[in-house]
Amino acid sequence: MGKKMVKDFTHKEYRDYVEKKSPKSKVLANTVKAFVVGGLICVAGQLINNFFTSRGMEKDTVSNLTSIIMIFLGALLTGLNIYDNLGKFAGAGSIVPITGFANSIVSPAMEFKSEGYVMGVGAKMFVVAGPVLVYGISASIIVGIIYYLLHY
Repeated sequence: MGKKMVKDFTHKEYRDYVEKKSPKSKVLANTVKAFVVGGLICVAGQLINNFFTSRGMEKDTVSNLTSIIMIFLGALLTGLNIYDNLGKFAGAGSIVPITGFANSIVSPAMEFKSEGYVMGVGAKMFVVAGPVLVYGISASIIVGIIYYLLHY
């Protein structure tokens, strides 16, 4: 008496039901948003690149500094809860550039902010993103800064 009767769907009825209940995707609008936001992120990277190039730095140094700054900005904006909102708006436009990579490492770790920045966020970055990624990025930034300071 307490059991609810469930109708058996045919394959076609189920497909029609799912299609009716699923939200309609706005492919064109989503594509435009992704293109514009991804393009703006790349423009920001190009402006940083042009700034260092105009200062007469070598191409390799400029590329490294641009990457470091873009990763830092992605992590900073994630920490300020701006990048996640940008991701909701732009989708793949915010995920594909290098800033999306930084976001993918920092975002899960931010859930442990209540445990503190060192033992919460810092420690969880190693657990969530994998030691190789976090160590590799951290080490490359430190080595890059040391190299820059010793050679300029």
